[in-house]
Amino acid sequence: MILAGLQKLTLLDYPGEVACTVFTKGCNLRCPFCHNPELVLPGLSQGNRQEDSILKNNISSNDTSHPMGELPPGSSPNQTEAFFDYLNRRRGKLSGVVVSGGEPTLHADLPEFLGRIREMGFLVKLDTNGMRPEVLRKIVDAGLVDYVAMDVKNSPRKYAMTCGIAYLNAEATDTEAAILWERARESISILMEGHAAYEFRTTVVTGLHTEQDIKEIARQLSGARAWYLQQFIGEKKLVGSYCRGRRTLKLCTPSVAELEKMKSAVQLDVPSVALRGV
Repeated sequence: MILAGLQKLTLLDYPGEVACTVFTKGCNLRCPFCHNPELVLPGLSQGNRQEDSILKNNISSNDTSHPMGELPPGSSPNQTEAFFDYLNRRRGKLSGVVVSGGEPTLHADLPEFLGRIREMGFLVKLDTNGMRPEVLRKIVDAGLVDYVAMDVKNSPRKYAMTCGIAYLNAEATDTEAAILWERARESISILMEGHAAYEFRTTVVTGLHTEQDIKEIARQLSGARAWYLQQFIGEKKLVGSYCRGRRTLKLCTPSVAELEKMKSAVQLDVPSVALRGV
């Protein structure tokens, strides 16, 4: 695992548990509204503000490894052992561990990492964008996670734009959106089988999401046990601000009234829908 940081205590990230959150480095998407460019963009810590390789090419149906490829083991043994030493000292005080990112499923040694956490007696929550359903299936079927939180980025037709793979209008990215959406749809299906507790979450951004988009997502999540609409909060340090050569998107914070209206519009499809971050 390429570890990028540790939040030693959280009462919010794992529902009902006292947990810590470990962050992995690297992501296979470039969502312009993401608040974690230092975890997502390679070379950023060295001051490299140039557009990276994922943004230089749209994906194609013949290229299943890009941008959904795999990262080999990369953290130093000392860094990994320091994390597990911390967990050992927190036995009896922490009940859970959140593995977040970046995108954890990129890392080839994720199953072994999760297994080791569970062997220490901690509950495990995984945060994922759902772009690697084959990895999610392996992890869930092996019983390596207790809770999964999956980001559902947008309606199917706008998936590529929202994921930052193509900063074009939605109509121009039908092929890319279809490929990305199919991976997300498969991960949604895996989670809705109910072998692990789960939630879906959508960060709502004015400029990317409309009420109609939220309604389309709701139809895809019909019957889900939990779906959160999260309020985007704008700031300067977003992934989109580092991505050059693409159409500039104007991203704004939706009002609470707008979010409440969206929530009301989808409650028939997903009665469990709730707002978060407001």
